[in-house]
Amino acid sequence: MSAGASAMEGVRETARTIPGTETLYWCVRRELWEHRAVYIGPVAAAGVFLFGFLIGLFRLPHQMREAIADPAKMKHFGQSYEFAAGAIMVVAMIVQIFYCMDALQGERRDRSILFWKSLPVSDLMTVLSKASIPFVILPVLSFGVVVVTGFVMLVMSSVVLALSGLSPGPLWTQLGLVQGAFGLLYHMVMVHILWYAPIYGWLLLISAWARRAALLWAVLPPLGIGVLERLVFGTSHFAMWVQYRFSAGMEAQAMPGTMPINPATQFTPGRFFETPGLWLGWMVTVVCFVLAVRIRRNREAN
Repeated sequence: MSAGASAMEGVRETARTIPGTETLYWCVRRELWEHRAVYIGPVAAAGVFLFGFLIGLFRLPHQMREAIADPAKMKHFGQSYEFAAGAIMVVAMIVQIFYCMDALQGERRDRSILFWKSLPVSDLMTVLSKASIPFVILPVLSFGVVVVTGFVMLVMSSVVLALSGLSPGPLWTQLGLVQGAFGLLYHMVMVHILWYAPIYGWLLLISAWARRAALLWAVLPPLGIGVLERLVFGTSHFAMWVQYRFSAGMEAQAMPGTMPINPATQFTPGRFFETPGLWLGWMVTVVCFVLAVRIRRNREAN
C-alpha cells in the first residue's frame, strides 16, 4: 500500500472514531459562526429596551411614592419587565423563523453544500445540528437574555430609588424574579419548543426543498389550501387550525392574558400534555424532519 493510500486510510479511521456528540457540537458551532443573528437578535432587542428603560427611570421615584400611598399601584411596576420579556421572545421567534427558512437553502445557494458534503458528516447530523438552533439554542439563549435583562433593570431601578432616598425593597418583593424565571422557562419549553415544533419542522422542510423564495413557498401552500376550502366547501377549518397552532400554545397557561414572567401566572402541564394537537404536531414535525434529511441527501446545489 502506498504512503498516500495509508494516509487516507488513517484519516478515514480517525473520522470514524469521532464521537457523535463531538460532531454535533462542532456542527452547531458552525451554525453559530455562519448565522450571527441567532445571538445578535435577542441581545440587540434587550439592549434597545434597556436604553429606553434607562431614559424612563427619571419617573420611577415619583411612581414609587404614589405606590407607597396606594399599594394597589405597586403591581404596575412589573409591566415593564413583562413587556421586555415579550419583546425579546418575539424577536427570538422571528430569528427562528428566518433561520429555518435559510438553514438548508442557503448552503445550496452559495454552493457551500459541496464542501460540507465532502466532510465525514452525515445528512442526518447536519439537519439535526440545524434543527437544534430553533429547538434548543435560541430558546435557551432568549431565556438567558430575558433573565439577565430583568436583573439589570431591577438593579438600575434600585440604584435610582436609593439615590432618591427610597427603599428598593418593595420593588424586589413585588416582582418575584425567581418565580417569574421559572414561569418563563416553563413557557419556553411548553410553547416555544413543544407547541411550535411543527412550524419549525415545516420551515426546515421548505428550506431543504425550495430552490429559491423559501418564504413564498412556506406561505403559499397553507394559504392556497385555506382559500380552496373556503371556495369549495364554504368552511374555514384549515384556517382555524393554523390560527390554533399559532395561538393555542397558550393552553400551557391557566390564566390567559398573563405573561409567563408574571408571578401570578399558574400552569397546568397535565392539560397541556393531554392536548391532541400537541402530539399531532410532533408527528408532523418528525415527518418534516425525515423528509428534510432525505431531500438534502439527494440534492446538492441549485
